[in-house]
Amino acid sequence: MAEPDGQPLLAEQLDTLVTVLDLARSGTARTRPEIIRHSGLGRTVVTQRVAHLIDAGLLEEGTLGPSNGGRAPRQLHFRANAGHLLVAELGATSISVGIADLAGQLVAQQEEPWTIASGAEATLTEVERMFDTMLDTRNPNDPQIWGIGVGVPGPVEFATGRPVAPPIMPGWDGYQVRDRLAERYDVPVWVDNEVNLMALGEFRGGLARGERDLVYLKIGTGIGAGLISAGQLHRGNKGCAGDVGHVAILDDASVICRCGNIGCLEAFAGGAALARDGLAAATDGRSPYLARLLTKGHSIEARDVAKAATHGDLASVELLTRSGRLVGEMLATLVNFFNPSLVLVGGGVAGAGDLLLATIKQTVYRRSLPLATRDLRIARSPLDDRAGLMGAAFMVIDELMSRERLTAWIGHKSPIGRSDVVHPVPVQ
Repeated sequence: MAEPDGQPLLAEQLDTLVTVLDLARSGTARTRPEIIRHSGLGRTVVTQRVAHLIDAGLLEEGTLGPSNGGRAPRQLHFRANAGHLLVAELGATSISVGIADLAGQLVAQQEEPWTIASGAEATLTEVERMFDTMLDTRNPNDPQIWGIGVGVPGPVEFATGRPVAPPIMPGWDGYQVRDRLAERYDVPVWVDNEVNLMALGEFRGGLARGERDLVYLKIGTGIGAGLISAGQLHRGNKGCAGDVGHVAILDDASVICRCGNIGCLEAFAGGAALARDGLAAATDGRSPYLARLLTKGHSIEARDVAKAATHGDLASVELLTRSGRLVGEMLATLVNFFNPSLVLVGGGVAGAGDLLLATIKQTVYRRSLPLATRDLRIARSPLDDRAGLMGAAFMVIDELMSRERLTAWIGHKSPIGRSDVVHPVPVQ
């Protein structure tokens, strides 16, 4: 990579280039004087870096900004439409795909029911079909696709983009998700746990903006947590940080979790558990509401239990309250250990009603230390089904704009077809 005058950039110059770019794309600084003030860089350096980023098509000049007594500065804007991204979130029972701009905003979104246990080949073939359908609807003048981000419901070795022993994804262990999609679409690809991406989506584009330590708790078919620590996504050594659904909460051998253990939180409080226990309540007559659904040929799902609870069905109220209490007890331990300022609760079960969230809150505040909950907020995720897709976009954007990878493609004005970024390497 070289300066606009053709001279190669040195390591220190690359660092300042990324600093200027980060300030501009985050909106922290919108003019050259603001960049100077926030970065501590000299006027000449900032002028040179801005010129380089404009030449590369990542920044553009806008209207004049407010004056502080001298000449009014020209506004700078990050070109969010310089490229687009394909993003996908693979859940236990559905697939969501979308197209996002370089600011992480979704410009298109689609969701379809799907069973992740169908296997890697069938699932990724379906993801590719959905991607292709979205690409076919684009206009010829739309921005090119610069990268792909994918979230899966299990641990991922981030450096290679491969799932690692995912409990609810039979046949996915070690599958080369990243390599397959990179070869298919000839763009760089990154893969992560879907709950990590939900946390990242809220942290960068939702209610958690400005927070430094937060927990995103997804309660769906399974249960998992994404952790933001000191402003950074915490994946752990092997990508399984936040796998709270398999924390042992009961000494009960009557139910075996999908991971093979007994007593797991997910096996007693997740969506699959609510559906199982709701069916039992309908069958033995404890839940008249669910029994009526069953006699009509309706399969019992977690959302049916939640709906029955809102209609005053006592058995369903008990099931949701128990689930909320168990989740709350686990979360109280996590709050004491991690001390977040914000806990966001998302997922299909979490959005089914207020009773579950209210029970979780009550349990956490009762079971946690007073100091740990003094400034703690617990709320439902406002981004809901967009959080994972937005997080996938932010993941790709951050990787593409990082010092290690920006140098490989900025001179070409896009990362498309660049072999040195199509197969990302771990950042040391």
